[in-house]
Amino acid sequence: MTASAADLLPGWRPGPGSPPLLIAGPCVLEGEASLDHAEAIAAALAGLEVHWVFKASFDKANRTSLTAGRGPGLAAGLELLARIRERLGVPVLTDVHLPEQCAPAAEVCDVLQIPAFLCRQTDLLVAAAATGRAVNLKKGQFLAPADAAHAVGKLTAGGNRRVLLTERGACFGYGRLVVDFAALPELRRAGCPLILDATHSVQQPGSGEGRTGGDWTRAPILLRAGAAAGFDGFFVETHPDPLSSPSDGPNMIPLGELRRALEPALAVRAALSPPGPRSAP
Repeated sequence: MTASAADLLPGWRPGPGSPPLLIAGPCVLEGEASLDHAEAIAAALAGLEVHWVFKASFDKANRTSLTAGRGPGLAAGLELLARIRERLGVPVLTDVHLPEQCAPAAEVCDVLQIPAFLCRQTDLLVAAAATGRAVNLKKGQFLAPADAAHAVGKLTAGGNRRVLLTERGACFGYGRLVVDFAALPELRRAGCPLILDATHSVQQPGSGEGRTGGDWTRAPILLRAGAAAGFDGFFVETHPDPLSSPSDGPNMIPLGELRRALEPALAVRAALSPPGPRSAP
């Protein structure tokens, strides 16, 4: 594994018998409402066997049209993430789009995320890795599974071995993404824990008249399939009222459905996973 069993994230140890990592939150920060969103997610996840990382972006630089909302920006976004981290005691993750964003984001965030369209941007990857924070690399929709190892290698070359690789669907013609579960062995060759992004994988790019469309009702199917395939964790975007969100509304799981979407996947994973090490009496 690229990350050792104990140092990827505090309290989370990838491998058999460990609860899955769950990266969950709204697509983009929405001011003070983001604190309420985070608290509502915490309540929805209460009692589930997951290691939760709160996710929200301070900026959505890759938008379908110029008029699409982007978020509060770096300074205001990091201030919100710091408050969520302190209030809930939960690790936080955000996207970075430029090398110069990495160091300030790392002062607040436990995980820096490389967006899928930027997964080959060498300067960005090197800057993110140099912070020493965990890095979640989204595999580009255009990237062959075996080629993900090269992008991971850019992160680990400088000595940062705290890397996650996230599958988020591959282009299937125009306006459709598919997840190739048979490619899991090729992704494993990258040598790091694998996360399945169930909500971006049900996007319908370019189908919303200047906005990305999607169908969130398919995300629970992918979660169950990902659990059966052996992913180490899951990524889901969720929101109390997805269609009011500035970004990715149609493919975000409504918060009221989040627990129902996760429970069957966690049951599948538990049924297929070997038990963890038994503690001494």
